[in-house]
Amino acid sequence: MATVPKSGIRKFFDIVAEMKDAISLGVGEPDFVTPWNIRQAGMRSLEKGMTGYTSNWGTLELRREIARYLEGRFDLAYDPADQILVTIGASEAIDLALRALLDPGDEVLIPDPGYVSYAPGVVFANAVPVSIPMSADNGFKLTPELILPRITQRTKALILPFPSNPTGGIMDRQSLEALAGALEGTNIAVISDEIYAELTYSGKHVSIAQLPSMYERTIVINGFSKAFAMTGWRLGYLCGHRDLVAAMCKIHQYSILCASTMAQAAGVEALKQGRATDYADVKRMHDAYDLRRRVVVNGFNDMGLPCYEPEGAFYAFPSIKGMGLSSDEFCERLLREKKVAAVPGSAFGAQGEGFIRCSYATSMEQLKEALRRIEGFVAPLLK
Repeated sequence: MATVPKSGIRKFFDIVAEMKDAISLGVGEPDFVTPWNIRQAGMRSLEKGMTGYTSNWGTLELRREIARYLEGRFDLAYDPADQILVTIGASEAIDLALRALLDPGDEVLIPDPGYVSYAPGVVFANAVPVSIPMSADNGFKLTPELILPRITQRTKALILPFPSNPTGGIMDRQSLEALAGALEGTNIAVISDEIYAELTYSGKHVSIAQLPSMYERTIVINGFSKAFAMTGWRLGYLCGHRDLVAAMCKIHQYSILCASTMAQAAGVEALKQGRATDYADVKRMHDAYDLRRRVVVNGFNDMGLPCYEPEGAFYAFPSIKGMGLSSDEFCERLLREKKVAAVPGSAFGAQGEGFIRCSYATSMEQLKEALRRIEGFVAPLLK
């Protein structure tokens, strides 16, 4: 435990919480409130006295709705009886997948830069994280050329986090097919973190589990936090081969037991109402993020911070190379001098150094003011 650093995201979040007039572009949380009908469903469940445990797997009603949602939106077919497990957010699902798959000393391939929880989760499972360096030059995509040299006899799993936090990179079908070809002939499992699937701006999200050769070896992880603005409800799920899911359920039942009954009732409403309205609330939030995305990317490029245009999620990942500051120093000074919180790219792996992550999941007014302040901070450094 002593070797695992504290989260670089939460460090700045805690400072901002105590700072007056600060603007936070740090935590990846929608600024939208959970839609009213979903909140109402949670409250109704309490009024009806639905305050007991559910099945370890989650309510059958919710699992059926998840199955309909995945098939309708992403062409993924899972049996709600034994291929879908409801979890405490996508975070628990990732932890379950790692603990169920890994033996001590096993290796897990992790894209770098990548979400801060992956490498610590591998360490907690007594396994070894293996970094795969990615670059803005190819849109932060994962390629066979990057993966193949890092596969060893100990390689047990690949984490596939697209759309990506922190880069906003995505993987299209062609890229996924190339990846599947590289994994052919191996026993490497894929943990596909698709929590940002609904926030794809270039075409429709494609899951690697859609490829016939990858279906049985892929664990698909998703949840309600980002697409439905339900971060505090802590509701997620995982899907996969029934034997793998049964193993993960065994860990879940001894450590967690079940997700919140109230949250599960709200999740049913989110999916049912979404299907009835063609996911109007999801589209409304998606379109708002898309508009903000263009404003933020243009703002960074105009002020002299080269910024790859993210094709998914709600993060910009501008380069601060040439500023004469490490990403940590840049973010600390920006917060202290201009009261804007961003996250150092180094929090997401060695390849993140020289970048900062800025979430645009906040109001347009706040974003424009934040960009104005950042430009005021950057201008003297560029001279």
